[in-house]
Amino acid sequence: MRSKRIIIALMLILSLLFTGCSYRNRDNDSRYNIWLIVKSTDTQFWLSAFAGANAAKAEYNVDLTIVGPETEEDYEKQNEYIEQAVSEGADAIVFSAISYSENAAAIDAAARAGVKIIVIDSDVDSQNVSARIGTDNVQAGMMTGSAVLDTDDDEICVGIVNFAQGTRNGQEREEGLRGSLEDDPRVKKIYMVNVASTPEAAELGAEELLNDHPDINVLVGLNEPLAVGTGRAVVDLGVSEEVRVVGFDTNLECVELMRDGAVSALIAQNPYAMGYLGVESAWKVLEGESFDPNTWIDTATTIITHDNMFSQESQQALFSFS
Repeated sequence: MRSKRIIIALMLILSLLFTGCSYRNRDNDSRYNIWLIVKSTDTQFWLSAFAGANAAKAEYNVDLTIVGPETEEDYEKQNEYIEQAVSEGADAIVFSAISYSENAAAIDAAARAGVKIIVIDSDVDSQNVSARIGTDNVQAGMMTGSAVLDTDDDEICVGIVNFAQGTRNGQEREEGLRGSLEDDPRVKKIYMVNVASTPEAAELGAEELLNDHPDINVLVGLNEPLAVGTGRAVVDLGVSEEVRVVGFDTNLECVELMRDGAVSALIAQNPYAMGYLGVESAWKVLEGESFDPNTWIDTATTIITHDNMFSQESQQALFSFS
């Protein structure tokens, strides 16, 4: 009888152990169906996020579908993907909103259908989000301001190249940037333009700013494509020694421009972590864990300059996607 009780106890312990490791043993028929819907699919920022998401896919044994529109202005296409995810039985959507307001109804409809919503990178106006993950964009904007002000120039005139006005992270970065500049008496003028989120549109917008306002001595591009476009503009106009460029993210073209002196600083986010934590958090929410949706899970941001770009920390931030 005693040996029988020991055997039963051992079986219970083994059962609990295997239950605790269930995510590693979930079979194909019971895998969670997770969709990652982002702003675009061809920038290095999003390629890094996809690498992180796929790492979490393997770790948690989930099915993962990754989609995004061709441009970072096409919120209608994102809404179509949300509807498609629901119709194809998504358990969770990991989402980066192009439009804070125009994506909200589709996200709310998905939540009413029972789909769990995780936001990464850029927020959406919904009370049905289970977790929010990404950069503290106001703080990142303030870091951008610090890079703008890191100069011996007696007067600073800033040209801001920002993306779609309805995108939350662009608004917050601009808010943080302007807040950090407003108390410095050296800042004489701030000019800005909103453009489509492509290097070509950013280059044209930056050139327009420089031609219309020749007093500009700092240009800021508030995401990866805009950083590339502003960098190209100062090179093409031959003013890279007179106009500093502060950009976002770690596009290889921008890294080369920094090495050559045309870009003075990059605000490096951690998209790999956003992708990984987005899928991981979706799995945890589906397993019953809860998060505070009013508090962002901060994925950290680093200022990289020409002086520190070859440090170990900077190299890890620059090439985190590889």
